[in-house]
Parts: sequence; structure tokens; C-alpha cells
Amino acid sequence: MLTYVIRRVLIMIPTMLAISVLTFIIIQLPPGDYLTTYIAELQAQGEGANLDKIEFLRAEYGLDKPLIEQYGVWLLGMLQGDMGYSFEYNLPVNEVVEDRLLLTFIVSFSTIIFTWIVSFPIGVYSATHQYSISDHGLTFLGFLGLATPNFLLALVLLYVANVTFGTSIGGLMDPEYLGQPWSGGKLLSVLEHLWVPVVVIGTSNTAGMIRRLRANLLDELQKQYVTTGRAKGLPPGRLLMKYPLRMALNPFISDIGNLLPQVISGAAIVSVVLSLPTTGPMLLDALRTQDMYLAGSFLMFMAFLTVVGVFVSDLALAALDPRIRLSGGATR
Repeated sequence: MLTYVIRRVLIMIPTMLAISVLTFIIIQLPPGDYLTTYIAELQAQGEGANLDKIEFLRAEYGLDKPLIEQYGVWLLGMLQGDMGYSFEYNLPVNEVVEDRLLLTFIVSFSTIIFTWIVSFPIGVYSATHQYSISDHGLTFLGFLGLATPNFLLALVLLYVANVTFGTSIGGLMDPEYLGQPWSGGKLLSVLEHLWVPVVVIGTSNTAGMIRRLRANLLDELQKQYVTTGRAKGLPPGRLLMKYPLRMALNPFISDIGNLLPQVISGAAIVSVVLSLPTTGPMLLDALRTQDMYLAGSFLMFMAFLTVVGVFVSDLALAALDPRIRLSGGATR
């Protein structure tokens, strides 16, 4: 086990290095850079651009250097904890994303917990009551959740929250707490607003997870070891918990590698609709304005979450499912 963990950790290093190269290439693909976009915006507004100042800024930020040198400076800075400088905000990237990362983590973690709490019991119940009225009803709700656009559900829940509970529309807190230090009142305001984005973002994930868990559990319940357990007189609840449910939990565990980056990146449109101060809208703006270091830092952060999530899911799968072996080849 220890050898497997060490080997996987060592593999993560060249993986992240390769991802950093691809990320840098992606953010450099659009023609020009932030300063050329800035000049075009000034000209569209009928204003003139100070070319001397532009050239000074290009040299100051290293945009006049060869791409390989720009990549080396960016990578070395990230290894030292410096994610670069945001041209749009005129601040280091660390300062720009600090508060947004915290709020993004709160929303993402709450969404994952909501997804598991809702999908786990519904998926198990649907599989153990196959083709019943309840199963058909829950299946219909699952398809409805998959088919409903997130932004439409967001608008509906915003209206319901405002009319029914008097919650202010948009954001993760009441306007008076914006820019204020954390306090009990600010925390309660966040919790009051949190349920809307959690339900909106988690709906599609929950519906998909229910369908996968139901299908996996139905497949396990048809296998011979379950029939043998019934023949030996094992109680249904104990029989279900001992093996079939453990095997059917694989999609929950294997999705750890994809769930976090999906929640963070996939919630961008919902964050725009709900005016959430999370990383999604900022990533869209960074890509639109070619704020390369800010966009690259977000992409690297999501890649890091994916790599670490896959590593954790592999370890959890090996511990949960005895059919999975950490070493290659068959053992006798």
C-alpha cells in the first residue's frame, strides 16, 4: 500500500507539469494579450491609448519576452506560491482570489454534501423497490432534474426565496455585509442565501448520481452471491449493507476526482445568474479580457483538484472494493 501511494504521488508531479504546459498554451492561443485587448477597448470608446505607457507595461509584466521564458517565470512563481499579477484588477492574483476561493469552497462543499445526502437514500430505495409507484415517481423527478436548465431553476428559486422568505435577490449575503469582516450575522446571512445555489447546482448532479447508483445496485442484486446470501437466511437489510451496497458505491467514490472541478467550473453560469461572488464569473472575465495569469491560476487550481481527487478516489476504491488490487497482475 505504501509503495502504491509513493508511486502515485511521484506520478502526480509530471502530470501537473504537463498540465501546466497545456494550460499556458491554452491561455496564449488567442491572438494578442491583455494590453492589446485594453487598447482595442479604448479605441472602441473613442479614446486614445498612450503607446509609450503600453510598451512600458508590456516590458514591466514580461509580455515582450519569448513564450518559453514567460512560462518559466510563471511556473517558478507558482512553485513559490506566487500565482502572478492580475492586469484587470491591478493586484496580485493571490489577493484577488483569496475571498472568492473561500466562498467557492463553501458553496462547493455544501453542494457535494447535498448531492450525497439526497442521491444516496433515493438511489437505494429505487433499486430495492424496482418498478414500484415510488420508483417510477422518483425516476420522473430524476429525469426532470436532468432536463431542467440550471439558470431557469435559479431564477425560479430566487423568486420563491424573495417572496416566501424575504431573502435579498442575488449574492451570498445581504448587501450590508459586503466587504465586512466575518461575524455571526454575516455567517447567518450566508447560510440564509446558501440553499438557493446549493439546490440549483446540486440538482443535475443529484439526478445523475441517483440513476448511476440505482443501476449499479440493481446489477449487484442480481448476482449469485446475493442469491446465496438469501438462501442462507441472511436478513435483507444486513445482506444489502454487507456486499451489494458497498460494490454499488463505486460511482460515489470514483466521482470524487471529477466532482470538485465540475462544481467549481460548471457553476459559472449559475454564479452569473445569482450574482455569486465565486470564482466562476471571475474565470469567465479573465478569459474574456485575456488576463492570462488569473485565468491560468484558475485552470491550474481545477487541474490540481482533479489530480488530487482522482488519487483520493483510487485509494478509497481500493479500501472499499476487495475486487480492486493496488498492484498489477493477478495474485494467487
